Amino acid sequence: MFGISASALHPASAAATYDHVASGAGTAGSGFAGFLTHAIGTAVDQSASAEIAARNGLQGQGDLTGIVTSVAQAQLALQTTVAIRDRLIQAYQSIMNMPI
Repeated sequence: MFGISASALHPASAAATYDHVASGAGTAGSGFAGFLTHAIGTAVDQSASAEIAARNGLQGQGDLTGIVTSVAQAQLALQTTVAIRDRLIQAYQSIMNMPI
């Protein structure tokens, strides 16, 4: 849609890059990092499928119910991702404001 391929936004590549830079700070498949990787990957995948469904709908292919469902799922995934991001920022700010 915006000229960025879904593979360029794949969370596994971002996690691998982070692991490389952090040099052994943990693997992307374990614990909280794995949860975030999965959540972001799901959001990206649902967004990509919604984009494909919308494109097919504009070309006269596919059914309207499937298109609406796919777009609604992508919207929910995006809202969930934004909520997680907001909570992470709030937690970081709370930790930074703690007295030492």
